[in-house]
Amino acid sequence: MNPIVNKSDFEDLTTNLKDLAYGYLEKYSPSKQQLKVFLLKKYLTKIKGTKSKKEVTEIIDKIITNLEKNRILNDELYSDSKARMFLRRGYSLNKINQSLRNKGIESKYIKQSIDKIKENEIEPDFVSALKLCKRRRIGPLRPEANRELFYKKDMGILARGGFNFELSKRVLDLDAAE
Repeated sequence: MNPIVNKSDFEDLTTNLKDLAYGYLEKYSPSKQQLKVFLLKKYLTKIKGTKSKKEVTEIIDKIITNLEKNRILNDELYSDSKARMFLRRGYSLNKINQSLRNKGIESKYIKQSIDKIKENEIEPDFVSALKLCKRRRIGPLRPEANRELFYKKDMGILARGGFNFELSKRVLDLDAAE
């Protein structure tokens, strides 16, 4: 093989992947892991080059470290913003933790984000459970005649939301006025 041709292929690939990364960053605010998966999928589906997966992941890692150096990509800020957004939606702390892990965030950033939430909020799980009840119209917001019939169903909804049994029971036993 001609080394000059390989060098141009390498440069073309890196510029293509950089362009894809910048385009993705313009639209979305991803974590490092999400961007890495996106670029790898694009390479495998659209570009279909002759490079091995290992070479491509090395190129992608270089692009991501460059973006981190330039402070375009930051997992710590991403973790904080997503955790606050999930809390506003009514996610429990357990579900926030799991969602951030699924996004590929390091556990130290997740722990920092959850600690910040615990500092700023008084009983964040209780408030989130009430938000979930309000959004789904369950528990105290159900008509009084139907509350006993749907108690198990409401308990299941709160359990899948990541709330523990005691908290779920406390929320479901509230009156509508409270």
